[in-house]
Amino acid sequence: MSIVSISRGCDSRGEAVAREVAEQLGYACLSKDIVLDASEIFHIAEPKLFRALHDAPSLMERFTREKEPCVAYVRAALLKFLQEDDVVYHGLAGHFFIRDLPHVLKVRIIADLEDRIRLEMERNRVSREVAGKAIAQDDTQRRKWSRYMFGIDTADPSLYDLVIHIQDISISDAASIICHTVRMPRFQTTQQGLKAIRDLALAAEIQATLRHMLPTVHATADNGKVVVTVKLGEIDTESVIREINQSVAVVKGVRSVEVKTEPLIVFSE
Repeated sequence: MSIVSISRGCDSRGEAVAREVAEQLGYACLSKDIVLDASEIFHIAEPKLFRALHDAPSLMERFTREKEPCVAYVRAALLKFLQEDDVVYHGLAGHFFIRDLPHVLKVRIIADLEDRIRLEMERNRVSREVAGKAIAQDDTQRRKWSRYMFGIDTADPSLYDLVIHIQDISISDAASIICHTVRMPRFQTTQQGLKAIRDLALAAEIQATLRHMLPTVHATADNGKVVVTVKLGEIDTESVIREINQSVAVVKGVRSVEVKTEPLIVFSE
């Protein structure tokens, strides 16, 4: 029992590899399903969530921080599902959300540029020039997004346990390599791993729940004991704390809530 997270660029055959891995292992295979779940749970339009998880932030978005709540919603939906274990996830940004979990095999699928261009041309029936520009733009958007949201480059091999170059390896063989690796003791789910993902999932759900009222909120959880840290300006602190307690208390799995406040630093001339 474990989790496989597969990162891939467009036209890298990562989706086909993920489906083959799920079939060989008998695991559930998830991708855009999580965005749909997040849309339903938090009542956010699907296109808005997809854009938030893919497009690099515009200059205005860097000031308004509009992407961050959407990312919090998808993260909460994904972690909630991953508690079930036995999952292959190949959707947007998954490797960032679960990179610290001990029982997750993190995989990166890469392919030669020429092969990617050829696949793009065949799929969309476009010229080589158009296909090349589309792939370059997609790669740039993803790398800018990851740098903005997490301060890291999605193409950095050190983020992954396994990097597979798909060019001279069949999809089936690539999947077999991943299946062999994930069966190793290192990636088997333990009680410690289950606790870690449950704590992360609960904290993520609370952060997502509070995003509508508090853009600068952070939550941690430990066996149902929740600590919420929020940065506040010159407002009625007691009323905010009361609202936080009321919102968090109804979340399933919460045993106790502690709210900590920090000053909101505003720079002025």
